[in-house]
Amino acid sequence: GDGTEGRSLSLAAFLTFAGLMILGAISPGPAVLMSARIGLNEGFRTGVFLATGIAAGAVFWACMALFGLNLIFAAAPVLLEALKIAGGGFLLWMGWKLWAGARAPIALPADQPAPRSALSAFWLGIATQLTNPKAPVLMSAIFLGTVPPQTPAWQYLALFAVIFIAESLWNSLVARIFSLDRTREAYLRAKPLFDRCFGAMLALLGLKLALF
Repeated sequence: GDGTEGRSLSLAAFLTFAGLMILGAISPGPAVLMSARIGLNEGFRTGVFLATGIAAGAVFWACMALFGLNLIFAAAPVLLEALKIAGGGFLLWMGWKLWAGARAPIALPADQPAPRSALSAFWLGIATQLTNPKAPVLMSAIFLGTVPPQTPAWQYLALFAVIFIAESLWNSLVARIFSLDRTREAYLRAKPLFDRCFGAMLALLGLKLALF
């Protein structure tokens, strides 16, 4: 070439990147917990829109990592601290809502309100991902470790596609599993316990993000 095309990503580096992103997507965290919760209470369809929002949020963080988010955090650590506190506060709030409403009865199917709109679920997915400080730190580390600085633009698009597919498929699968009748019946039999476990896990994640 003429030297302007940049350095192509090797197949090994691409597969390493994809593997790390898949591991990041399936690791327990706010996105997986939210997908399970929405699948249980609002069904698979709403869970898919939530998962799409989660994936969009992950791609946003990937874009930020690409544009040197790690350098910004290094230059102004207070920004990372503010993000951690805001994300932790959001998770604590969600956890408290689940815990406080654990004993509230579930409406019968005939009386149950319709699940939230597709757009509302999508925005909830984005909010869940954007307030998770683990995401930008993980993205920055993976990009720094596997992607050469002069990678061609089309390969960056392929990497973003991997992120979007991994996050959307995994969180949709979680929502699907928790939307199944058998799973739902088990949940209804032990709703207070399940809701308090979900709430406690979200709150602990929030405390961990905000304080450590």
